[in-house]
Amino acid sequence: MSATLALHGLVVDAGARRLLGPLDLELQAGQCLGVVGESGSGKSLSALSLLGLLPPGLRAEGRLSVDGETVALGSRAHAALRGRVLGWVPQDPLAALHPLRSVGSQLLETLRRVRGLARDAAQDEARALLARVQLPDPDAALRRYPHQFSGGQRQRIAIALALATRPRLLIADEPTSALDARIAREILDLLDALRREDGLALLLISHDLPLVGAYAQRLVVLQRGQAVERGDTATVFASPQHAYTRELLAADAIAPAPADPLAADAPVLLRGEGLGMRYPRAARPALDEVSIELRRGEGLALVGESGSGKSTLGRVLLRLLRGAQGRVLLDGIDLSAASPRALRQLRARTGVVFQDPYASLDPRMRVAEIVAEPLRIHARGDAAARRVRAGELLRSVGLDASMLDRYPHQFSGGQRQRIAIARALATDPDLLVCDEAVSALDAHHRGAILALLAQLKRERGLALLFVTHDLAAAAAVCERIAVLEAGRIVETGATAEVLRAPKHAHTQALLAARPKTAVGVGAA
Repeated sequence: MSATLALHGLVVDAGARRLLGPLDLELQAGQCLGVVGESGSGKSLSALSLLGLLPPGLRAEGRLSVDGETVALGSRAHAALRGRVLGWVPQDPLAALHPLRSVGSQLLETLRRVRGLARDAAQDEARALLARVQLPDPDAALRRYPHQFSGGQRQRIAIALALATRPRLLIADEPTSALDARIAREILDLLDALRREDGLALLLISHDLPLVGAYAQRLVVLQRGQAVERGDTATVFASPQHAYTRELLAADAIAPAPADPLAADAPVLLRGEGLGMRYPRAARPALDEVSIELRRGEGLALVGESGSGKSTLGRVLLRLLRGAQGRVLLDGIDLSAASPRALRQLRARTGVVFQDPYASLDPRMRVAEIVAEPLRIHARGDAAARRVRAGELLRSVGLDASMLDRYPHQFSGGQRQRIAIARALATDPDLLVCDEAVSALDAHHRGAILALLAQLKRERGLALLFVTHDLAAAAAVCERIAVLEAGRIVETGATAEVLRAPKHAHTQALLAARPKTAVGVGAA
């Protein structure tokens, strides 16, 4: 059968520097092609080249054909494919959706402009699209704004928008990277159902090979702009030929960290007692009578689905939310009773690493300023001493001091997260809080950052509070796990024990949510 869409000899250059290719992609109607690779491998460049949306300064060459007819890259005919032939599901739907316009107005605009529907017909079609992507109460959803939906619901809205123009090829670029395992599976189940029901060609882009392998019939593995492996999914999984493919497959394994015999006798550093939090107009509390403790030198993972309360618990423990109930004690000192001056001093004992290093690093500041900023805030040393300390911190996280004068955009995702960790360590904290610190990273960078965190915890005696929806990541760095559901801790215990024999149904569901990396995945 001839390909519905084929892209042969794709090359993307930035001046004299080649970023991608040559690369061949072929997509059949009703088939899913998975494109997998680490950050910087060329996955998104492939999608942007297909869509004709490369950033200024980049140039694409190659031969694009649709149903056997050649379309020149970058031509008007190529641009005309967007929407009508090529649909796009973005990685971050909150950034892609207009924050000041209702979901209904955005859908209606697409339906009326692209398909020429009258207002009433467009309204009916918009309602039907939201129902088709299984969004609850479509009528009410049409009137709401993007910020009023969960991450999984926003992704469903993005899929509805992509489907509104009735495309024949759907490009899903990292559609689940910020979602927990259960919701990620729901989104991919939905895309797979649409592929089968509508005969869509689906291009599924991700850094998660085991996840993509459960849905794609064929795979292309990219590394540094080159296709290092391609073939039927079952064949690639059964007999991966390239070392990088084997690394991606191994990255999903849950390997509990060995228990630290010193941690059991260590004093309690952080304690939360009867913690509660209810957001304005929320139907239920985000946290409900949660008590927790963390010892010096210990890693504790807060695990749960999106909306379970794990990030809220982390922020309450850091005293970053107003209106929280209960007590938080750091080394026996009640943070809720501390004066502003005392609280400022106590904050120097805590470092925080956020989910998206690009968003958490000021793009206008050089690395030297970013890493030394906590030292400046807490008036430690002069400018020269702070720069020396920043260089030492970079080296401690595996980077070179020669990078101090660069900007965040000049680093890869994994390097940016190392810079964020270096900043968090600037004041020699006793406690390091990581809020989904590896969820946006590919397998290679994820493994390196987890190894770094484990090393820093061991060498510095850090207490690590690790907020995540990724059980494999939790197992790599934490001796204990606390599982949250609907604002309550439903199970806690030693990492190895909880993962080997989970007692609560919710923990069992989290473990079962990951697709199995087995031969025969990617069924038609």
